Amino acid sequence: MRSVAGWLLHGFLRAVGEPAIRVDLWNGDTVYVADGEPVARVCIHDPWTLLRFFYQPEVTFGEAYSDGRLDVDGDLVRLLEAVYSVSVNPRVDRLFFRERSTRSNTLRGSRANIHAHYDLGNDFYRLWLDQRMLYTGAYFPTPDVSLDEAQLAKMDHVCRKVALRAGERVVEAGCGWGALALHMAHRYGVTVRAFNISHEQIVYAREQAQRQGLADRVEFVEDDYRNVSGQYDAFVSVGMLEHVGLDHYRELGRVIDRCLPAHGRGLLHSIGRNRPMHLNAWVEKHIFPGARPPTLTQMMEILEPYNFSVLDAENLRLHYAKTAAEWLARFERSVDQVRAMFDERFVRAWRLYLAGTTTAFKTGLLQLFQVTFARAQHNAIPWNRAYLYE
Repeated sequence: MRSVAGWLLHGFLRAVGEPAIRVDLWNGDTVYVADGEPVARVCIHDPWTLLRFFYQPEVTFGEAYSDGRLDVDGDLVRLLEAVYSVSVNPRVDRLFFRERSTRSNTLRGSRANIHAHYDLGNDFYRLWLDQRMLYTGAYFPTPDVSLDEAQLAKMDHVCRKVALRAGERVVEAGCGWGALALHMAHRYGVTVRAFNISHEQIVYAREQAQRQGLADRVEFVEDDYRNVSGQYDAFVSVGMLEHVGLDHYRELGRVIDRCLPAHGRGLLHSIGRNRPMHLNAWVEKHIFPGARPPTLTQMMEILEPYNFSVLDAENLRLHYAKTAAEWLARFERSVDQVRAMFDERFVRAWRLYLAGTTTAFKTGLLQLFQVTFARAQHNAIPWNRAYLYE
């Protein structure tokens, strides 16, 4: 006979859309409510984990999986796909994606949030990123190109969109390990000032500039985007907007407004949402503190108050899904080294994060927006999109 815990779980799984997941409890109960074969099996090892799961499923699943209080038998990505596929139900959304406060992105708060994620050590990220250390979604001209080729193609895609010309000045907000800034200078003949508040990334980027002979054309500034000064021909931000915080979008808009002249143009590349939603609660708590992917409407709060014209908006969602799948595969190949650097809990947490990222983009829970813009009076703009693909 099924226990009270088993009956409660049975009712919960029915209520959230009957995902094709079998759950085995510590007491021997097995619960499965969907038709057909399960895609994976979840083993819950104690009653406290189950009780917490009913109240706060997002955070509890991530923490219990990381701690080993919950195990997954089967493909983690397929399991998450089964869960995310029922998240289109508004009733499920209210349970899994509750409104909550996000960590502060003030000058001090942003530095702490970025340090928690990006300063884990360059040796760690080097294990599973591409050779240029790009930690943003790649662009795959064809599905069969390598991750390194796709990241190079992404940088060219960005540069073509803002129509860089030799001799121009570019400012980049949130430059990661510096690959895009160096690429713009080397391949397009521009000079770049690139801002970042991750100390480890800035040190690495400066070393790369020296090694590539570009230190006289690329300046890496360890400072917040809010302190950008000067005038530039183009503004570029790839993968920073997620960390700005909705209540600071007007500040970012002011920065762009004061640094772009009449012929100025720019690009914002950001993970996004189809409608306003917080980031996964466990990811925001343990992986990406302070992060909030915007909708396109929310992104316009940066540009509209300053009368910028949107020239192009592109969604590269499936490109990010493929990027994250490549990262996950590389991470798994390096898992012994990761474990030696940190511990088993860290390995399980990052495996879940990368699998969840892959799944969120595959299922449309996350989007990847590239928005190109210019001053309203700037007419030297492409007549069509052919320039992007020639």
